[in-house]
Amino acid sequence: MHALPPAPAAPPRRQVLVGTVVASLAAAMLMGGMLGVFILQRERLPDGELWVPQGVNIPGVPTNVMLISFGALVLFAQWAVHAARRRDRAHIGLALGLVAVIGLAIINAQAYVYNRMEMPVADTAYAGMFYAITGTMIALVAVGVVFTGVTAFRLLGGRESDQELVAAHALFWYVLAAVFSALWLIVFVTK
Repeated sequence: MHALPPAPAAPPRRQVLVGTVVASLAAAMLMGGMLGVFILQRERLPDGELWVPQGVNIPGVPTNVMLISFGALVLFAQWAVHAARRRDRAHIGLALGLVAVIGLAIINAQAYVYNRMEMPVADTAYAGMFYAITGTMIALVAVGVVFTGVTAFRLLGGRESDQELVAAHALFWYVLAAVFSALWLIVFVTK
């Protein structure tokens, strides 16, 4: 009796990468919509009315440092991808550790901006929009830091070959960097 040969192995489904793409697109659309409403509200102001309340000053140095930090962060996230391909555990740990530290530094810089502005949330439309947009961005960065922790836990726990997870991790940070660049330009620079 002759039997058929076994079927070939199923190709990888890349569920983590696809899920991260969907979540990243959702985050980008959320922030894009919020930035669109911010611009619309700013453009609809009556002539002579100020968008940014009198006496409110957004410190420029921490906002610029946040933008530059995203550049370094995506570089380290890509370094983690490279190290995972080579199965270099020490470099994976170092790269992911730096990504987490920079993510926390971005959150800290935004908290500093909030502290220096001393602007009540409910005073003006600008204040509500400013805190909503920047708060959402900080929540997304916090999600990214948790994602970094999960990635580090899995890769350093013995799954150095899980390249899909570390690639999805880097993709998420790339999207957040692009979103923050738009936020920086619209909310912090052009106001």
